[in-house]
Amino acid sequence: MTSQSQGIQQLLQAEKRAKDKLEEAKKRKGKRLKQAKEEAIAEIDHYRLQREKEFRNKQANVMGSQGNLSAKIEEQTTETVRNLTSSYHKNMESMMKKLLSMICDINPEVHPNFRHIGGSV
Repeated sequence: MTSQSQGIQQLLQAEKRAKDKLEEAKKRKGKRLKQAKEEAIAEIDHYRLQREKEFRNKQANVMGSQGNLSAKIEEQTTETVRNLTSSYHKNMESMMKKLLSMICDINPEVHPNFRHIGGSV
């Protein structure tokens, strides 16, 4: 019986060692998964920062040229408005006189196509 209980004892110890090894392997696996996840996140963050930097550079190049174009258009628009306003003020009085003379100075005339009916022709 002693040898049987000694054999059972050895089996229980072997089972405990196997269980401990299994727990240790699970812990190592969990640590490795956590480490791999952290490495992946760090790599993704690095890639994202790199791509954002490239995007900002491209955006600055495009927007910089558009900014200059926008400033040029704004300047041209301001100049055109200034010219039109100046032309308006310069020509307003003479145009008002022309309009008033056309409206007020009426010279009644017989239209050249009018024929007087009833007399000798």
